[in-house]
Amino acid sequence: MSARLLDPTVYLVTDTTQCGGPAGVVTTVGAAVGGGVTAVQLRDPGATTRELVDLGRALVALLRPRGVPLVVDDRVDVALAIDADGAHVGQSDLDPVSARRLLGPDRHLGLSVSTPEEAQDAAGLPPGTVDLLGVGPVRPTATKSDARPAIGFARLGDVTAATGLPCVAIGGLRADDVGALHEAGAAGSAVVSAVCGRPDPAAAARELARAWAEARAGRGSEARSRAATGAAS
Repeated sequence: MSARLLDPTVYLVTDTTQCGGPAGVVTTVGAAVGGGVTAVQLRDPGATTRELVDLGRALVALLRPRGVPLVVDDRVDVALAIDADGAHVGQSDLDPVSARRLLGPDRHLGLSVSTPEEAQDAAGLPPGTVDLLGVGPVRPTATKSDARPAIGFARLGDVTAATGLPCVAIGGLRADDVGALHEAGAAGSAVVSAVCGRPDPAAAARELARAWAEARAGRGSEARSRAATGAAS
């Protein structure tokens, strides 16, 4: 799978404080990838540029041999400096068209949205600008100090329905939310404390991966059951 088409099923967003420092981030990410994390976003708004670059390079060295993409939050410049697989920008960050121009055609670009209107705007950008929408926060979260108000699961469904782009839900999410996220049209869940704040990150990631596999299998079984019923009638 190319970086642009990253698998957002279990998308880990790092938190240096919750992980106990930069070394803890690397240890946590390594364990979580072993448990089933499919993509990692480096996020540390309190770090200096040098600190972010050093941590990013350590994560690239860890993740690239394992085939797990690394995306840098907000900082397109850092993503390029460390040869990351892409970047993720918010509504008040560098605009997506400019970010894509800097990243080039081969790196992933994600964009945060919270409303159907923002999702429609993203879908209306030049083709190939944005690869993934981060939608939320679904639940209230203390992880991000400037987070918008929680949108809830019903509003998440409104946002995913407003765009053809894949959407990953974020904001206070746990493994037992996965069924509702799947029904709302999310392609995965982006988590921070559900993995970074757990004593066993590998087990936490495994729980999330299992929940997504079960949710997708359940929907597939229901679809097959409906098709069989229709064919028999």
